[in-house]
Amino acid sequence: MAAPVPEFPAGFLWGVSASAFQIEGSLTADGRGPSSWDAFTEEQGRVKDGSHAEVATDHYRRYREDVALMAELGVGAYRFSVSWSRVLPEGHGRVNDRGLDFYDRLVDELCASGIAPVPTLFHWDTPLALEERGGWLDRDTAGRFAEYASVVAERLADRVPMWITINEPAEVTLLGYGLGEHAPGRRLVFDALPAAHHQLLAHGMGVQALRAAGARRIGVAVSHSPVWTAGDSDDDRAAAALYDTLTNRLFADPLLTGSYPDGLAELLPGPVAEDLRTISAPLDWYGINYYNPMLVGAPRPATDASASDASADAGIVDSGAGSSFGGIDIPADLPFAIRQIEGRELTDFGWPVVPEGLRELLATLRERYGDRLPPLYITENGCSYGDGPDPGTGRIDDARRVAYHDGHVRALHEAMEEGADVRGYFIWSILDNFEWAEGYRQRFGLVHVDYETLARTPKESYAWYRDLIKSGRGPPGGRRPGRSRKREPRGPGLPPTAGGWARCRSPASGCGSAGSARCNCSWRGRPRPSPPTTRPRPSPW
Repeated sequence: MAAPVPEFPAGFLWGVSASAFQIEGSLTADGRGPSSWDAFTEEQGRVKDGSHAEVATDHYRRYREDVALMAELGVGAYRFSVSWSRVLPEGHGRVNDRGLDFYDRLVDELCASGIAPVPTLFHWDTPLALEERGGWLDRDTAGRFAEYASVVAERLADRVPMWITINEPAEVTLLGYGLGEHAPGRRLVFDALPAAHHQLLAHGMGVQALRAAGARRIGVAVSHSPVWTAGDSDDDRAAAALYDTLTNRLFADPLLTGSYPDGLAELLPGPVAEDLRTISAPLDWYGINYYNPMLVGAPRPATDASASDASADAGIVDSGAGSSFGGIDIPADLPFAIRQIEGRELTDFGWPVVPEGLRELLATLRERYGDRLPPLYITENGCSYGDGPDPGTGRIDDARRVAYHDGHVRALHEAMEEGADVRGYFIWSILDNFEWAEGYRQRFGLVHVDYETLARTPKESYAWYRDLIKSGRGPPGGRRPGRSRKREPRGPGLPPTAGGWARCRSPASGCGSAGSARCNCSWRGRPRPSPPTTRPRPSPW
């Protein structure tokens, strides 16, 4: 029997994550405009199972059911994303109030359930109208993003305690513009670098817009992996260092130090030095998406057939000068190759399971950035396993997912004992969903979704996470689920409750009147007064 998970600080924030395009569906409902991913999935051969996200998990219509699952789980926060083209169908200008109304209702439902809403403003789904004008290769897109951030914050900032500007700019740059494996499907290789700079500039301009609209606790979610060198040669070390620069430091350095790694600024467009002052505006916190380390070396001649076949079965191929990882092809003319990490269990995506890589990553970031590193949140960590319901019992025994998260939570605790200032952990994902170019072939959820009936069935990993939270090893927001929501001393997870009015506003949520008996986002820990004439903007947490 495994030892209990070590105790986390009171106030440590346990959460779950998802993104709009992967779960919402209803792609043409209520005035939503198309995104780059709508167009990408319509191109034959782009999605491996030929599927699309028109329905996905139908979260747009079933969000109350999904929030109820989160409430039963006991999480303190839900990290979701806002569909830019649902709010601004053309990417700028005309506001689609019906699209904003959905997020109003979702935020109110979360508040009423005692769950902190943590919106991500951009999770890969660029409005198609902007993509057709150049997307993230066009500097104007950064300004359009700031406009969009302002619109969303003006509607939601009175109830949202934490914000994420942009999710994983590395993946958009490298997979979307560099390799063409994701939307918008461009194969520009190193000519994709302007997309990185413009996303970072959008982040900085977005921070300014959010703060101007009254938003607080603003961060960003950046993918990070330890990069291991696959060999002892100078060429191997150079290849690994380049890969580390392109996937880690290209994004963290400008955000945290105000400068690009040596030699990169000269490759980027615009007044880079001036832009960096905007990009590096102080963050309230920094989000890390961690899945696995990467083993990288110099390209090498083709291996023998048996070695190539074994790597291919694992989803990792190093054949000739090219390589692939998790089904993503790495061009043969790049100066690095991805190698297989041997001796590790692999997820169904072919990703190695390396919990101690999270501990190593957090130590590396502390060493690299020192006191420039703000408080941290693990904003994504998860695994794909295709376990389905038992035909007899209906039970979904995803023991491998339980072991995955148990190992990573323990590694996280060890990193915190060593000094990492981590305030929360978000599992990816609450639901099985549309997994981008994989379609519905990969399942990351704590909750199984039957894509024919859309029935939700919690897996054993859901029960494990629920029990972890209830055990007191880290109650969300400094409180035990199900207890009275009185004011409590501030924990590191969320800001303190601000005395004042924070009513829900959406009549459609059933929580629209100030002081409603159903509305848990109203006056905290005090008799409910009559609403003031002018309502301030405190966080409900």
